[in-house]
Amino acid sequence: MTTATLRSAREDLLAALPVKEERLDILGVSTAVLRGGEGPPVVLLHGPSANATHWMGVIPGLARTHRIIVPDLPGHGASVVTDGALDADRVLGWLGELLWRTCGSPPVLVGQLLGGAVAAHFAIERGTRVSRLVLVDTFGLTPLQPAPEFARALMRFQTHADELTHEALWRHCAFDLDALRTRMAERWKPFEAYNLERARDPSLQAAVAALMREFGIPAIPPAELERIGVPTTLIWGRHDRATPLAVAEAAAARYGWPLHVIENANDDPPVEQPEALLRTLRLALA
Repeated sequence: MTTATLRSAREDLLAALPVKEERLDILGVSTAVLRGGEGPPVVLLHGPSANATHWMGVIPGLARTHRIIVPDLPGHGASVVTDGALDADRVLGWLGELLWRTCGSPPVLVGQLLGGAVAAHFAIERGTRVSRLVLVDTFGLTPLQPAPEFARALMRFQTHADELTHEALWRHCAFDLDALRTRMAERWKPFEAYNLERARDPSLQAAVAALMREFGIPAIPPAELERIGVPTTLIWGRHDRATPLAVAEAAAARYGWPLHVIENANDDPPVEQPEALLRTLRLALA
């Protein structure tokens, strides 16, 4: 696939969204950011190997009532790490600078999977910078140990990204892949094309490895999670195969965090059940 085709796939996914894409240079990361809407600020952080377009089903509805800021994480999507290695301090500093430059007041920070673990660490260390925390199927509540068949599908996709391994992986990411493709209609092909092209890029592979090592794989110690002082809500796909719902239930009981369950979803409600996720986000933001 050519660079022009890759650009077209991303542009196709963004075309109907009420956002503008801009680029900010933050701590050696040329950061792609989607911005749109008016109202209280909400920042959306995506999962590993994903990008801001994975929130495309949520963005239009949320932008009607909130100012939304949706970055590509460092090394993901169109965000390029221009120099140096990624570590936890740098990524948290990157997020802090992003919030300072895009949010006029402390935002609601919404993180999914890897983005959730980054958001949780940020709330622990810099909680005064956010007004509320929403964690969607987040990593970090327990050591990451996905179901063996899920792990095998992920490994095959990472080592040989093509249409077959992408479909096999999404059979685990989605509760009902056929229904998802039907719902996405003409968006599925550019979604697949952009996922594949990014997965084949060594720079993305390096960024995913670094961020997963720093944030995604290890559990955050309970004593650290107890330091989160802002209102926190958990949103979980009932059939999450990376971090089972029981983990979220235990965290909700231990920390007093409200838990909302998304039916007919695995670990990617922003893509698979965006309407249900939007309704639940509105409850969390109220």
